[in-house]
Amino acid sequence: MKMNFKKIFSAVAAAAMLTACVGDLNTVPLNPTDVTSETAYGADEAGYVQGLAKIYFQLVSNNTQDLEVADGGASEFIRAFWSTQEVTADAAKCAWGDAWVNDLNNNTWKGDVLNDAVYAVYVRTLQGITYVNEYLRQTSDANLSTRGCSDAVKAKVQEYRAEARFLRAFFYWAAMDTFGQVPFSTENTQFGGGYNPPQASATEIFNFIVSELTDLASEGSAMPAAQSNYPRADKGSCLGLLARVYLNAKVYTGTAMWAEAKKACEDIYRLGYKLAPTHAELFRGDNGENPDAMGEFLFAASYDAENTQSYGGTTYLTLSTLSGDDGAVNIIGINGGWAGNRVPYEYVAKFFTDVKNPDYETGEYTNTDKRADYFYIKGRTESMENNLNTFLNGWSCIKFNNVPHDMDAVEYAATAATKNNADIDWPLIRLGEIHLIYAEACMHAGGDASAQVAALAERAGVAAPAAITEEFLFEERARELMWEAHRRTDLIRFGKWISGYNWTYKGGNFKGQDLPTHFNVFPVPSTELATNLDLQQNPGYAR
Repeated sequence: MKMNFKKIFSAVAAAAMLTACVGDLNTVPLNPTDVTSETAYGADEAGYVQGLAKIYFQLVSNNTQDLEVADGGASEFIRAFWSTQEVTADAAKCAWGDAWVNDLNNNTWKGDVLNDAVYAVYVRTLQGITYVNEYLRQTSDANLSTRGCSDAVKAKVQEYRAEARFLRAFFYWAAMDTFGQVPFSTENTQFGGGYNPPQASATEIFNFIVSELTDLASEGSAMPAAQSNYPRADKGSCLGLLARVYLNAKVYTGTAMWAEAKKACEDIYRLGYKLAPTHAELFRGDNGENPDAMGEFLFAASYDAENTQSYGGTTYLTLSTLSGDDGAVNIIGINGGWAGNRVPYEYVAKFFTDVKNPDYETGEYTNTDKRADYFYIKGRTESMENNLNTFLNGWSCIKFNNVPHDMDAVEYAATAATKNNADIDWPLIRLGEIHLIYAEACMHAGGDASAQVAALAERAGVAAPAAITEEFLFEERARELMWEAHRRTDLIRFGKWISGYNWTYKGGNFKGQDLPTHFNVFPVPSTELATNLDLQQNPGYAR
């Protein structure tokens, strides 16, 4: 009988064994009562599933044990990573007045001042890596044999180990993308006794990630087959992350790897993924049950209002886009509104040029591109100038919508009134992104991606471009992947992050200004430097 991972995930999430147990992130040993400790495992499969669930839970955890943050919701990995990717860039600005929010809005963070989102990304990724390392130690062949595990259990645990290694690669990718150099450890690294793993360069981390993902995606590996393991990782997930890492190889290592990115995409195309018929259903409340949406997902984070009650992830990206006065139950299928994130009008005007005739009284506007249907402007004011922290200034984006794809909001309103959390799974890697990676790789390495680009255009209801250029891809990613936590990385790769392109409040100036060159990465959090004197701060930031 197939185990219900969502129920196991929910049970583990509610238990004390899911709390963080690492006081100093650079110290590897875990609490003896933690789920990844030797006492949690026996001869049965259930304990190993729970240990794996703990690692997946690190993507969506609100737990603040060992974290120095005031708001548990803000400490969730996906919400924090999204904030560092989108609020710092051109696609999103948050109206909240918290100091850490304003620093992201204005690109004014400092090395000696703790920023909650930056700190959360650092903590959650390194915690996740620590959990994986301990899980791999506890699931070694020797330990499984000592515990009397059957051959069937041993075979299943090999699959779980492969998933854990993928998650470690994912956490290392997010840490590398955000900070460049980070402490590096594996299951074979010395641990205990106050040992602090040394920092590794971005190139070293990159090489490790590529090695792990290549092995996991290879024929004969224990990684589950593509599209066989939703919402958990599989071989498609490995290739999807590999394509993304190769896409940004020049940023991470100084050496471009376009041919490798192209090949990874071509390997994905042999696995049977398909674009969902509509863009909108990818972000609706039933996307984790809708076969059409699931067929586009290579990897997703699972959320549901009953079992994964998080103030991050898709709950955050749903509730933060409207105010309580907007009547969210009749718009986005959830009860409430946090009056936080909006899209600057300048972003709409640049990338959605077909949007015309906005009427802020009725909320109506005209558009051709269906991906512009997500904007909500009733009662809004166009400009954020001099009023960055006024929620009604700018355009709301209701891309993440808790209403099921085959229902309208009014029909769903009675159910929505009971929903305080979202049911929307977060698409961490999807085929639409792979098509755009392939197009960019072909532009540099040779090849024809016109069919992939045309498929995205057809779904959006717009004409395909006459030519696939770098500027087109920069703009198309802004439309296709809006608010999916890619934007800062894209701006860096296209050479538009530091200079050459301005956006609303870039550098604290409404019209934008250049950023310091060391802002390509974030600072190592000051709390980590204080507790581990072996850590080096990233250049340009005060220790």
